[in-house]
Amino acid sequence: MHRTAPRLARIFVSAAVPVMLVVGCSSGSDKDSKDSADASKSATPSPTPTVAAAKYGKLPEVCPTLSGKTIDQLVPKAENKKGKELPSADANQSASCLWTGLNGFKYRQLTVSLKLFRSDLSLGTGDKRAEAYAADQAQKAATADGAKNAKTAQVSGIGDAATTVSTESKKDGDEFRNQTVVARTANVVVTLEYNGAGYEDEKTPDPKKLLKDAETAAKEVVAAVAKDAGKDSGKGAEKDTEKGSGKDAEKDSGKDGGKGAGSAGAA
Repeated sequence: MHRTAPRLARIFVSAAVPVMLVVGCSSGSDKDSKDSADASKSATPSPTPTVAAAKYGKLPEVCPTLSGKTIDQLVPKAENKKGKELPSADANQSASCLWTGLNGFKYRQLTVSLKLFRSDLSLGTGDKRAEAYAADQAQKAATADGAKNAKTAQVSGIGDAATTVSTESKKDGDEFRNQTVVARTANVVVTLEYNGAGYEDEKTPDPKKLLKDAETAAKEVVAAVAKDAGKDSGKGAEKDTEKGSGKDAEKDSGKDGGKGAGSAGAA
């Protein structure tokens, strides 16, 4: 009888060992399942960044944005009624056209410049980029080539937003009156520069009349952009997000901005 108790104790100890082993295996299995679920969640791809596609995908031909009738009114006796298109690396991104004329001793010069901005993931939407460029153009017009007495105003009815800049300048003893209209329509910026002078005994042109004519012409150009500029298709939207497009656009922006400011003072 005294030997029975130790024997029973050994039986109970042996029976308890498998139970402990089962509990340990179950705990490890739960941990593995949780790790697997976490790994699955982390492997889910994040949404691809996007930017709203720009409204316009290309520019219209720049010189035909103004009619022959308008040129007759603003630049009488123009050397080339159809205008002279200025050199551009890509006419679908930036383009300018120039008209000059001397009617007796009345000199007039008119320049229309168009600049298109595509949407870019790193730089923003075409509209926002165009808005910033338009503000820069207006600022340059106020100080271009020694211009003085600058008067700047916001005007309505010309595109989505427009600014006029009136300045005075002097060249070779002749007084010039310069009017610039910078208008934005969606992702395109229109910069119209209209300058006049009176040679010999001719009177210096009335700046108010020049400004009114410049605003009328700018409306015509904006309407031409809306009518003739190509709108973005799916292919165009893909180009908007191409790597490096923003960098190239910035280079062109700086280059064109310098040309645009310089043409006003050329009168």
